[in-house]
Amino acid sequence: MKLIECPRDAWQGFHPFIPSEVKLEYLNQLLRVGFDTIDFGSFVSPKSMPQMRDTGWITERLDLSGTNTGLLAIVANERGAADACAFEQIGYLGYPFSISETFQIRNTQAGIAESFDRVKRMADLCKAHKKELVIYISMGFGNPYGDPWAPEIVMEWVEKLSKLGVNTFSLADTVGVARTGDIAWLFSGLIPTYPELEFGAHFHTRPDDWRVKVEAAYNAGCRRFDGALLGYGGCPMAQDDLVGNMTTERLVEFAKEQKELLTLDANELQKAHTMFQQIVG
Repeated sequence: MKLIECPRDAWQGFHPFIPSEVKLEYLNQLLRVGFDTIDFGSFVSPKSMPQMRDTGWITERLDLSGTNTGLLAIVANERGAADACAFEQIGYLGYPFSISETFQIRNTQAGIAESFDRVKRMADLCKAHKKELVIYISMGFGNPYGDPWAPEIVMEWVEKLSKLGVNTFSLADTVGVARTGDIAWLFSGLIPTYPELEFGAHFHTRPDDWRVKVEAAYNAGCRRFDGALLGYGGCPMAQDDLVGNMTTERLVEFAKEQKELLTLDANELQKAHTMFQQIVG
């Protein structure tokens, strides 16, 4: 199993502003744990995400010596992608591509049609700078806006986006509405249909439904999971405070139950856990 730790998703909507030095210390601690990737920041408008306005400053100061963990930054348009590509330290750029037109406009100030054009340009930019573009299929299991959604639409979007040069997708349950049947249907349909692509799960959950979602994805072949320590955060743009991120500690527990090999240092993970508790109070 690949575990992607997402402090960016955990603290992007947190108030007040977390001092840059505190974030840097925490991220350096996470780099010692052994996660496959850390979704550590974003290059977006500071007006929309003021908590992330120091991502560039932090990137330049991260201690990447002795770690194999990759860095992923979220971008919302080509300008953000160009800013992220300027940093050699960053290996992955993540772009949220919503099945919901309403949410896509709310989240990136662009509709679905324009977002396809953006992805093409960003994929070319990533290729030129030796980065990998990761597409987050947000509202990937339904939405609260009444916008059209069906598993077949997700399959269609993946087909179109893969032709633009995207090789990695993370299906996001942005507001925690995913049903286990839909999770199983999508992953069991996508993974064998596109063996050359990688598919992950970015679940937002409540404490009582995390396991059934992870089991449904895992049993359908998914081996890439996003999480955040303490299950903190979620998507502030979705305006649903009742759901948080998938709890990393639960993912670690699940992986051990499945006898999955994880290259995590338990002592460093506990230090990160304690540090983050202190940050968010």
